[in-house]
Amino acid sequence: MKVLVVGPGGREHAMITSLLRDPNVSEVHAAPGNAGIAQDVPVHSLNAQDPGAVVALARELAADLVVVGPEAPLVAGVADALREAGIPVFGPSREAARIEGSKAFAKEVMAAANVPTARAVATTDLAEVREAFERFGAPHVVKDDGLAAGKGVVVTEDRDRAEAHARECLDAGGSVLVEEYLDGPEVSLFVLSDGTHVVPLLPAQDFKRVRDGDQGPNTGGMGAYTPLDWLPEGFTQEVVERVARPVVDELRRRGTPFTGVLYCGLAVTAQGVRVIEFNARFGDPETQSVLAMLETPLGSLLLDAAQGRLCEERELEWRPGASVTIVLAAKNYPGAPRTGDPVTGLDDAAAEPGVHVCHAGTVRNEAGEIVSAGGRVLTVVAHGADLREARERGYRGIRRIGLDGSHHRGDIALAAAEDRVGLPPARPAADGAPGSAEQPGQSAAEEQA
Repeated sequence: MKVLVVGPGGREHAMITSLLRDPNVSEVHAAPGNAGIAQDVPVHSLNAQDPGAVVALARELAADLVVVGPEAPLVAGVADALREAGIPVFGPSREAARIEGSKAFAKEVMAAANVPTARAVATTDLAEVREAFERFGAPHVVKDDGLAAGKGVVVTEDRDRAEAHARECLDAGGSVLVEEYLDGPEVSLFVLSDGTHVVPLLPAQDFKRVRDGDQGPNTGGMGAYTPLDWLPEGFTQEVVERVARPVVDELRRRGTPFTGVLYCGLAVTAQGVRVIEFNARFGDPETQSVLAMLETPLGSLLLDAAQGRLCEERELEWRPGASVTIVLAAKNYPGAPRTGDPVTGLDDAAAEPGVHVCHAGTVRNEAGEIVSAGGRVLTVVAHGADLREARERGYRGIRRIGLDGSHHRGDIALAAAEDRVGLPPARPAADGAPGSAEQPGQSAAEEQA
């Protein structure tokens, strides 16, 4: 089949890399792509949030499947337009994508589906924000209700800072969600859905904070790894039964079936699994690590989801070992990143055993050089026999790359490789409610984004 992948980043490059390994995929195109993607497949310049433009390109290419990578085109209704044109598409409708586009809507769906999550207050009133701070206590969690590319969340002990973030969101005409803080490590689980059936992929963990030790502001993600050997037995199936399937069932009941990948952002708390957030697409950079482990042909899997043919009994095949992904970010990221700097050493990095490089924010300038064009510039993806080897290979690869002023975290997957990821001791949920959780806690709920 011929596949068109819509999107410009590292997630899309990872999907394309995986699709090219599928013997059933004869051709892959990307729009708009980036400099690295353009080295692998034909790229097409277009506005990915223009449904008509995407449909026109898919028709021109005679695409058998369109895969929509980022959230913004989904919220803009690109998948709806493709379905109306009779073109198979992997990605939810505009209405179903509200599960990511509005955190308040996601909370409403979770309440209807009895999905365990943090208590929250959605509001446009600063007085109600302050009341929620009193009710939930510190650390304070404040989320911009709309799309914010993973950076619209503040988690802090500083009430003034939390209130300032809420005021900034409200002054911009938006609404906010104030949540209670969740303890325990964070987990990302991608669940494929054809609107009725659900098939989970490997759980992964990402690192949202910009600096080592989970310090500094939130980013779109600075690295990830899989598998998570520290998770309790049966974790994935529990998430499918208590979270993913109820949400997919609820959206179908509402007449807006979810076709695509439901990203379940989770905290493993003292009361058990709690949902932090949902996304309506693959996460970045977790996708790079998860797809590096997938041996089941990706194109056939996504087409089955797009055409309502997912089989829940199908056993996916995975490579042995582990995968670690490290993000190389531009100077000043996550603020106003500097762009236009030449990137060197890419071939040297890719020559390291078990390493490949996915481009995220790159373009080719008039001189033919690959230069930075965004905040997260590259992801170095490494596979090894275990996390220690994957980390060693990944960091050898990233040291081969030159980008003036760039930075990366040095502790991706370190705690897991050293067997230092701890789960909070189990205790009953407060009030016996499935959505309640006491606070505070430890570690990855800091990533409550």
